Parts: sequence; structure tokens; C-alpha cells
Amino acid sequence: MISASLVKELREKTGAGMLDCKKALEANDGNIDAAVDWLREKGISKAAKKADRIAAEGVAEIKISGNNAVILEMNSETDFVAKNDEFKELVNNVLDAILAGNPETLEDALALSVNGKTVEEMIASKTATIGEKLSFRRFTKLTKKESEAFGSYIHMGGKIAVLTLVDQASVEVAKDVAMHAAAMRPTCVRRDQVPAEDVKREETVLKEQAMNEGKPAEIAEKMVQGRINKFYKEICLEEQPFVKDGDITVGTYVKNNGGTIVNMIRYEVGEGMEKREENFAEEVMNQIK
Repeated sequence: MISASLVKELREKTGAGMLDCKKALEANDGNIDAAVDWLREKGISKAAKKADRIAAEGVAEIKISGNNAVILEMNSETDFVAKNDEFKELVNNVLDAILAGNPETLEDALALSVNGKTVEEMIASKTATIGEKLSFRRFTKLTKKESEAFGSYIHMGGKIAVLTLVDQASVEVAKDVAMHAAAMRPTCVRRDQVPAEDVKREETVLKEQAMNEGKPAEIAEKMVQGRINKFYKEICLEEQPFVKDGDITVGTYVKNNGGTIVNMIRYEVGEGMEKREENFAEEVMNQIK
């Protein structure tokens, strides 16, 4: 039996994935030095050497099959590699694996098997052959009812991907909502999905602003409520003015077409991640090395 602490130690030594470390230790009766060599022989240590690099480029992609849909973000170090056919094939294989399985977490998804290899092994193998750090950042899998429809939109070749789910409305309506979300960056569908701490923080900032304007506390409180409503309209999909008709909200547009918005997932590649600063010439030289 290989202990979790031994797996952890090998991960820290090599930077290889948890499943790879466990497999290496099992193949070498728990001998950590032999396991290191085993990982090197498999080419996984080459992937490990790249573990501290920044991978903030890549693609956000969607695949729909029947009543199931998956949206994911897969990262690379450069946009050059994100357009590589091998990278695209990897993304497609991962999408297929998730559609075929029922992973709930990223760890579950990495453990899925494709043609005798886990997703984690596939990524490590491609990292070794392509020569850049690749990483699987996130995914969401949705399953729809018969009365529901998926909408999907990919912008700029995969820089932004939006997956929507509407009830009692058409695929065309769902796609319109997805295109709107790509452009207008909503963070949630409706008010009750906005985290309470975000609202509280916004209220605190707005109240401070009103007080700094010299307003009495009572007036400041009323101003805050008005400005909070504006805050909701900026981030809630249902309340945003619809890009194709600014006289109505997105929620009204869907309602006018007989439906309601059930869900919306929007991925923008690299959002919230540290970006590496590198010019194009250096990027090309890195590809040649």
C-alpha cells in the first residue's frame, strides 16, 4: 500500500501529477529514487520541469452531445501552441472523456481514461512532446431536460466561450443569450446568485463614496440602494440591456420568446491568472529551442 505522504513527497520532488506519482511508486515497490527514474523514463519528468511556468494562454471550448454539454478551459504558455493541431486534439479528447463520464471535480476529470491513458497522463505526454506547460484549468458539465435548449458561442477562436441553458425557448434564443454574455461579461444569471460578501463589499464602498460627497447618512443610505440596483444590472445577465435591442433586458427578451434562463457559464481564457510578459520574437525563439 502506497501512503499518501510518499505520493506527496514524490510530487514535491518531481512536480508530476498525483496519479503519475502513485503509479510510479506502485511500479517500484515504494522506492522513491526508482520512482523518480521511472517518471523520467516515461517523459513525465520533462513535463514536471515546466510546472513552474505560467500557462495563461490556451482555449475555452464547448462540446454538445444530445442532452449533455461540456465547457472547459485548457491552458498553454503561448497562443502559438493554443492553435497547434496536437493541442486542439487534446482538448477534443478531454471534452469527449467528460461527456462520456460523470466527473464532479477537476481531480475526477483528470482520472478519466481515454484509450488506456488518464487525462492527466495525456496532458503530461503532450507537455513533453509539444515542449510547453499545458494545464487543464476548469470545466462544467450540464445536462438538459427535454423542454430545455443549449446555446453556445465561441469568440475569437476560443478566447471566450459561453454555454447557456434556457427552458421553453429555442436554440437560436439560447445562442443569442450566449453571444450577449460573451460581449457583456455577466457574472451570474440573477440577483440571488450574487455572493452576499460581494454585495456587502459594494454597499460599503458606495456608502463611503456618498459620505465623501458630503451627503447626510440618511440620504447616503438611499443613494446606496439606487447604486446597488445599478451594480446588479451590470453583473446579472437577466437585468442587462440586451445587445440586440437596448430597450429590453436579456430576461425580457427570453420571456418574450416563451422561455426563461436556467444557466449560463462564461469562460474567458486566462481571466484572473498572472500573464507572462514576453514579446513575439522571444516566443518564436522559445519554439525553436
